[in-house]
Amino acid sequence: MSVAMNNKYDLAILGAGPGGYVAAIRAAQLGLSVCVVEKDTPGGVCLNWGCIPSKSLIHHATEFSALKSMERFGVRIDRSGFQYSEVHARSRIAAKTLANGVSSLLRKNKIDVVKATGSIANVGKIELKGPGLSNQFISAKKILIATGSRPMSIPEFNLDEKQVLSSSGILSLTALPKALVILGAGAIGCEFAYVMNAFGVKVTLVEMGDHILPSEDHEVAQVLDTSFRKAGIDIFTKARATSRRRTREGVAVSISIGDKKEELKAEKILAAFGRSPNTEGIGLESVGVKTDTRGYIATGDYYQTSVPGIFAIGDVTTTPALAHVASREGEIAVEYIAGHASLDKQIDSALIPSAVYCEPQIAGFGLREDRAMKDGIAFNKSTFPYRGAGKSVAIEKTEGLVKVLTDPVTGELLGAHIVGHCATELIHELLLAKSSELLAEDVAKMIHAHPTLSESIMEAARGVYGRPIHI
Repeated sequence: MSVAMNNKYDLAILGAGPGGYVAAIRAAQLGLSVCVVEKDTPGGVCLNWGCIPSKSLIHHATEFSALKSMERFGVRIDRSGFQYSEVHARSRIAAKTLANGVSSLLRKNKIDVVKATGSIANVGKIELKGPGLSNQFISAKKILIATGSRPMSIPEFNLDEKQVLSSSGILSLTALPKALVILGAGAIGCEFAYVMNAFGVKVTLVEMGDHILPSEDHEVAQVLDTSFRKAGIDIFTKARATSRRRTREGVAVSISIGDKKEELKAEKILAAFGRSPNTEGIGLESVGVKTDTRGYIATGDYYQTSVPGIFAIGDVTTTPALAHVASREGEIAVEYIAGHASLDKQIDSALIPSAVYCEPQIAGFGLREDRAMKDGIAFNKSTFPYRGAGKSVAIEKTEGLVKVLTDPVTGELLGAHIVGHCATELIHELLLAKSSELLAEDVAKMIHAHPTLSESIMEAARGVYGRPIHI
């Protein structure tokens, strides 16, 4: 869209990812004049090179895996003509469709969008950099930084997107490697391990922590670990990748597991170490916005930075690098800017759901059992296996469990963790109960339709009081 340069806006936003574009729309709803500065396609990494295309790949990987199950009914399917390039194309269609949708929403809300790189020249003024934008500025009463993050690179495994891939690089592949070593078994590493394995790639997963998905509950992560190993994925935990060398077939990765050394051979490497904030080159130093040694922006209530009039949300701050976190932070910040501050000055970390979308899925929030034990927090634990729910047996998705952690005195929900089919959808019943200050007893007494997977949640809540029915 075109924009009148030097126009005075109520709010200028750097970045149109899930934090920036949601904040822009909410601000416009509240009557603010808004300009968004985005150097790439609206929707950010999440929509264009992360959340959306990766979920498309996971969906098609699950469909592809399901073809084999048809053999039980005497159906023979010839998969020899399979073309991964078509799977990749579908993922790009999904991303493009939603990116167009975001652009349409910005237009609908009369939000000006400038395709440029923005840098804060001083408080209230942003310099625009890009083709045809020499010495161009926009002015705004408030500035919101939502520039997101990028894949982290480390020595020996610098991202060249040829042999060592980032999450964006692997999403760009139109042909499958024969073998893949994944360094880092967080959500990104595990999701791509699932996808690549489903399509026949030999996958090896390497994780420095004690277990895969180190930020998730150990018990639910163990269910996924067992499922992965059963599917033929090799897993090394408490392992550190130390070096790599080129081979005729691709690459060999050296790893250390205590005093033991291993060499893993593959065609390509996926480096899923984490992400780094995009805070360089956006003018923070020129106005004195404080950052930590890693480049993350320090924020206070309503995500205000150390400089009045400048706010920051999403991956550039130290809050969890999740799209839904950035979106809510954006809403809180602009509601404050517009004079409609909510009671929430910041997101309650205990109410942030996590989600891992491979099969079986993993989702959770709040207190983890291992953390509670380490910190000496008293809790009651109740678990209910998926196989106890009639629906899971009927659809042959019995792998999984629901875990509920509660206060031993009050019955307050302290945390919940689910592994199994549709876990990322099911978690929200327990999260709503927690955010509404309901007790496990309230969930236990609520009538759940039969047969449903959500009956596992009801049974886990009943288990808090020692009265589950189907186990």
